[in-house]
Formats: sequence, structure tokens, C-alpha cells
Amino acid sequence: MEQFYNDYDRLLVSVDCIVFGFDEGELRVLMGKRKMDPGRGQWSLYGGFVGANESVNDAARRVLYALTGLKDLYMKQVGAYGDVDRDPGARVISISYYSMINVADYDQAQQQEHDVAWVNIEQLPEMYSDHRKMVLKARRMMQEKISHEPIGFNLLPELFTLSQLQQVYEAVNGEEVDKRNFRKRIKEMDFIEKTDQIDKLTSKRGAYLYRFNEKAYKEEPNFKL
Repeated sequence: MEQFYNDYDRLLVSVDCIVFGFDEGELRVLMGKRKMDPGRGQWSLYGGFVGANESVNDAARRVLYALTGLKDLYMKQVGAYGDVDRDPGARVISISYYSMINVADYDQAQQQEHDVAWVNIEQLPEMYSDHRKMVLKARRMMQEKISHEPIGFNLLPELFTLSQLQQVYEAVNGEEVDKRNFRKRIKEMDFIEKTDQIDKLTSKRGAYLYRFNEKAYKEEPNFKL
């Protein structure tokens, strides 16, 4: 490849991936402690540098797959972080992304291999560089989007109870919702289907299980909670 920009500085570009999960009524973030300098031992997101022959989106998908072993994950770009002194190791510009997964789909072996943990977003520790800012901005984006797009289903198993669905919305938004109004609104949505199966594990009385019908949603794409 012919070089046209030899008179300009070379910068490193990385991606940092924020993986959200939902478990035991809590919104959690997958993170670990850095095993390299600078910042060794500090809580950090999982990331990597962008290769010369890949887009930033492809780099994020590669990093997410390496971390989770899961493909075709929901993924949205959060933003670019480029303060001159954000990384004491070098001049690094980072593009951050957030993703949402069902915790039960995440293999424990993968978690142990990468030595990462699910941390309650309400109890975030201090983190390396600007990683904490990335997480908080990603949550704000989720809060805005979950009110008019069905992204919350990415955090749930295929079959779920209405209580679980309500808990997801509460965990993402950080506040309780009115149960009666929430269920009334949900039952008006044709793309949330009631099945004839009963949850006997998490519900003592036995609650009906529901599923998200993506095809039906595409026919009724506009909704608001």
C-alpha cells in the first residue's frame, strides 16, 4: 500500500467491550483485573487493538467472541475516547461498544479462562483509565433505547416470566415500575407471546412463561414503555 501520510504521527486504535448481563434481579457488567502494565491489577473492560485489515466493528465482534464464545450478539457503539493522556502506555484512541447477553448462555469455562467476573452496575469499582465512564454512558444509552426498542430480551432466556421481564426494565433503569401498568402495557403487545408452559423453578405459585416473537415485532415496530 502506498504511503501518503508519512508526515503525520501514528496512533493506536483499540476497542473496549462492555458486556451487560442480568442475573438475580441485577444488571451486571463483565470485567476483570488487568494482567499487564500500565494499570496492572485495576478493574478493566475487555478489549483489544484494531488490526490493520479489519474495521472497528469487526474488531469489536472479534473481541466479544473471544470473551464470550458467542456469535451474533446485540452490539451498539457507545463512542470514541481519545483524551491525550487516557492511556499512559501510548497514544491510544478507543472505540467502545456495549453488548447484552443472557448470563446462562455464558460458559463458566470462558469466564474462568479470562478471569472475569459479573459486577453489579450499582456497585461499580474504580476502573482503569476512562472505562467507568464508558460503562455509565452505555447504561444511559440502554435506558433511552429500552423504552422504545425491545432490547431487554437480549438479557433474558428464550422463555421468561413477566416478573423477570419487569425486573430487567427495573434493573436497566435503576428504579421500580408500577406492576399493574407494566403488565397492562405488555399484554397489549402482540409480539410478547404467552405460552402454555409454567415456570416452577423461580415461581412458587407457578407463573406462565412468555416469549419474544421477532417476526411479529417487525410488523409492529413502534412501541413505548
